Amino acid sequence: MGLTASETSGTSFEPVPEGMHHAVCYSIFDLGTQHNPVFDSKARKVLIVWELPEERIEIEKDGEEKNLPRAISKQYTLSLHEKANLRKDLESWRGKAFTRAELEGFDVKNLLSVNCMLQVIHKTENKKTYANITSVVSLYGKKKLEPENPIRFFSFEDTMDIPEGTPDWIVNKIKASDEWLVRMNPREDFDENTPPIETYEDNIPF
Repeated sequence: MGLTASETSGTSFEPVPEGMHHAVCYSIFDLGTQHNPVFDSKARKVLIVWELPEERIEIEKDGEEKNLPRAISKQYTLSLHEKANLRKDLESWRGKAFTRAELEGFDVKNLLSVNCMLQVIHKTENKKTYANITSVVSLYGKKKLEPENPIRFFSFEDTMDIPEGTPDWIVNKIKASDEWLVRMNPREDFDENTPPIETYEDNIPF
């Protein structure tokens, strides 16, 4: 089973440079139903994480210095509604529109290890510069690559076991979701199958 869509951290690294980047999807995390305090609404969210093989960083991992690709992520509402950013980016990534059958249920897990090009633009807020993904398109002019980082996937449709090595800030978001809180502290008066009221404001910094 996967993760079906239907109709930051405390580091001090410089942001990923602006421009087009070759990217490989290596992690997908179901963030569950998250509360948006700006709109006072809730929506099911998913985080997609890519590595950028041409942007490298030296880090210490498992007791040794390693040269690894930098990573960048984008959070989406888990929906293929015509106004949802997930649908817009996936159709641009695929290079074609979804069929009616695909709109009834697309397994987001299929994105793992898939290459693409990401357009990154900087945005400064509160004296801090963020690297934002503004478009996702099909790979062009580059050789397809396999992920260098371990593949990680989490979905409430599968398990409650968060993959080992998941960054703390992602773990904290997952554990703040309605799905996590309800399953860890079940209440008789709560039905987690009741769909939340969705919003499509995916451009809010996260």
